Amino acid sequence: MRAGFSLAAAGFGLIAVCYGFARFAFGLFLPGINADLSLSPSVGGLIAGGSFLGYCVAIVLSAHFTERFGARSVSIAAALVAALGMTGIALAPSALWLAPAVMLAGSSTGLASPPLAAAVSIALPPARRDPANTVINAGTSAGVMLSGPVALLAGAQWRLAFAVFAATACVMAVLVAFTVPGPARAEARATDGAGLRHRLPVRLIVAAWLMGASSTALWSFGSELVALRLGWDGGEAGGLWLAIGIAGIVGAAAGRWVARFGIDRVHGVFLGALALGTVLVGIDGTTPALALFGGALFGAAYITLTGVYLVWGVSALPDRPASGLMVGFLSIAIGQAVGAPVFGVLMERGSAGLAVFVFAGLAFLALFARSAPVPRPVEARAGGGRVAIRFSRQHGTCQLHRD
Repeated sequence: MRAGFSLAAAGFGLIAVCYGFARFAFGLFLPGINADLSLSPSVGGLIAGGSFLGYCVAIVLSAHFTERFGARSVSIAAALVAALGMTGIALAPSALWLAPAVMLAGSSTGLASPPLAAAVSIALPPARRDPANTVINAGTSAGVMLSGPVALLAGAQWRLAFAVFAATACVMAVLVAFTVPGPARAEARATDGAGLRHRLPVRLIVAAWLMGASSTALWSFGSELVALRLGWDGGEAGGLWLAIGIAGIVGAAAGRWVARFGIDRVHGVFLGALALGTVLVGIDGTTPALALFGGALFGAAYITLTGVYLVWGVSALPDRPASGLMVGFLSIAIGQAVGAPVFGVLMERGSAGLAVFVFAGLAFLALFARSAPVPRPVEARAGGGRVAIRFSRQHGTCQLHRD
C-alpha cells in the first residue's frame, strides 16, 4: 500500500511538471513571448505545434525504451529533458532558439507517461491499476493549476517563470529515482511487434486524434483568446489556467467512471463539455465569469478524456501497458501537432470566432468513434479446431482465440 501510494504521488508530480509546466504553460505565456520576440499568431502556433510534435516522437521512443530498460531510467530522463527544454525557453533570444527549446520541453511529456503506466502494472494489483493510472494522469491539472499563480506573480517575466519550472523538474528527477521501480521490477519484455499492429484499437485512435486537435484551441491559444475578448494580460490569464487546473482534478475519477458507466457514456458527456468550454472562452461577447466557467469545463473534460483514453489503450493491450498508453496519447498529440498551426492560421486569416467554432466541432466529430457495437463472441471452425473472435463493447477491440 505504501509503495503504491509513493509511486502514485511521484507519478502525479512528474506528470504535473512535464505536462503542466513543460508543455501546456507555453500557451499561458504566449502573449508575453509573442510581444518580446515579435512572433505572429501563426508563428506562435507553429512553435506550439512543435511541442506536440516533439511529444509524438518521444512517446514512441519512450514505450520502446521502457520495455527495454525499465521505468525508472525513462522517468528520470523525462524530468531532465523537461528541465533542459524549459531552461532553453527561459534563455531564448529569438524564435529560432525558442522553437527547438519548446519542442524539447514538450517531448518530456511523451517520455513521462509510458514508464509510469508500466510501473503501475507491476507495482499494483489489477483492481487498483486503472484508478492509479487516472490519478497520476490528473497530475496535468496540478501543473496547470500551479502555473496560473506563477504567471500572476511573474507578470511579464515569463523567463523567470520558466527558470522556476526548470528547477522544479530537477527536483522531480531526484524524487522519481527513489520511487519508480527499476529494470528488474518494471515490466515484462515486449511480445511480438507484429501482434501489436493487429491489435490497434482504431476507434480509439480516431477519437483521440480529434479530441487532441480540438483541445489546442485553449491549450495553445487560451491566453490569446481572453486577451482578445476580455483584454486580459498574461497575469490575468493565469486565472483561466487556475480554473482549468482546479476543475481538471475531477479527471482523477475517470477510471472509476469508466468502470461504472462504460467508455461511450463517459466519452460522450465530456466531449460535449470540452466543446462547450472552448466556445465559452473564445466566443465574441463572453464575460469573465463565462470564460472562467468555460475554462473549468474544458479542464475537467480534457483530463477525464485523457484518462478514458489511457484506460482504453491499456485495457486493449494488457500485456504491454506502456504501448497501450502510447497508442491513445500519441493520437492525441498528433491531433495537437496538426491543430495548433491550423488554429493559428484560421485566427490570423479568418477570425477568432471561426477558429473557435471549427475546433469545438472537432470534439463533436469524435462522438462518432464509439466502442465496438458487437458484444458477443463469434465462433467459426478452422483447421479442425475452433476459432473464437471476442469483441469488447467497452474497449472497442477484438481478439482471436484458437482452441
